[in-house]
Amino acid sequence: MPQPEDRPRVVVTGIGPVTPVGTGVDAFWSGLTEGRSGIGPIQRFDTSDLPVRLAGEVPDFVATDWMETKEARHTDRFVHMAVAASHLAHEDAGKPDLDSERTGVVIATGVGGLESLLASYDIMQKRGAGRVSPFMVPSLMANAAAGQVAMRFGLTGPNFCVVTACAAGAHAVGEAYRMIRDGMADVVLAGGSEAAIMPLTVAAFAQMQALTRNPDPETASRPFDADRDGFVLAEGACVLVLERADFAEARRARVYAELAGYGASADAFHITQPEPSGSGAALAIRRALEDAGEPPEAVGYINAHGTSTSLNDAAETAAIKAALGEEIAHRVPVSSTKSMTGHMTGAAGAAEAAAAALVVAEGVIPPTIHYRTPDPACDLDYVPNEAREADVRLALSNSFGFGGQNAVLALRRAG
Repeated sequence: MPQPEDRPRVVVTGIGPVTPVGTGVDAFWSGLTEGRSGIGPIQRFDTSDLPVRLAGEVPDFVATDWMETKEARHTDRFVHMAVAASHLAHEDAGKPDLDSERTGVVIATGVGGLESLLASYDIMQKRGAGRVSPFMVPSLMANAAAGQVAMRFGLTGPNFCVVTACAAGAHAVGEAYRMIRDGMADVVLAGGSEAAIMPLTVAAFAQMQALTRNPDPETASRPFDADRDGFVLAEGACVLVLERADFAEARRARVYAELAGYGASADAFHITQPEPSGSGAALAIRRALEDAGEPPEAVGYINAHGTSTSLNDAAETAAIKAALGEEIAHRVPVSSTKSMTGHMTGAAGAAEAAAAALVVAEGVIPPTIHYRTPDPACDLDYVPNEAREADVRLALSNSFGFGGQNAVLALRRAG
């Protein structure tokens, strides 16, 4: 096992987004920098009996573009999206040859194949237990996406799933980074996938008072705005190709950013509410900076968790101030790409890490759209409504989940 001073650097060489604002890195990035909203009326089912009728769906996603028809029929939508995202990331990385035993897969999710579970339950209720599919269990299990991706690419290295609600995608990327740093793998396909837009989940989140009741797609998701009243549920996937920096250099790969630090913590406060002072989140931010060997003043951008809920946005603002200090916090641009994508839950952290890597690579900060009314409890620079050019050497990506789990990733300009 390599000692700390000998540990390899880890870089991002491929990005595979399947999101409400675009599929593929070019469409995803142009959607974010143009401030394009991916939120609209739900198309996949009738919402007339639901209190919330908006979501961030992935438009025109067809599973059989990525899998054989029989394979797609026996797997859940969250698996379909994870497979698509993995292929996109591998292609974006230049389709490198992957050493089977030295390549890992870490694909996160918040709830896994819930759609498959509900469909199977409906079949049993209407047609009897004997008509339940034998594929139900491998469709619904949370680790199905990681297993399917490994089989698609023939990868026999470390393979597992992270399930930490809205922080899961970031935890997956962070744990993959540690696997490479610790010598367990040389390359990892890491990210998250979620396909939980269905009547039951919409109803349940609405009953929790977590979802906005705003019927206007153009103002529904408004992180940090004084008039915010909840998040917009979204679906999607994002996978990153992480690899040893020396491997990337040897094959002359295009590098988006170095994944330089990872911090994790728990609030230990409430199962759904963030700790109001942001103490747990601040600890994760500090740990990510310590792991990267960077001081607070080095931070040039933060991709916020920024869900558009009253409690989360205020607690995250407090956490940023606590971790960086008031003066630094007030001069660092902070934006929430959930204002455009909605909340992709278990996939959010991976998509937002991808956005932070692109900020470092491209020198453009995506905006927080729909921001109109300042909130005294949220008084940082949220890059309102329009993208901004900026020379960012170090970016942070924050992800905080129900259960009080926090994950923060630090991405640094390579070279």
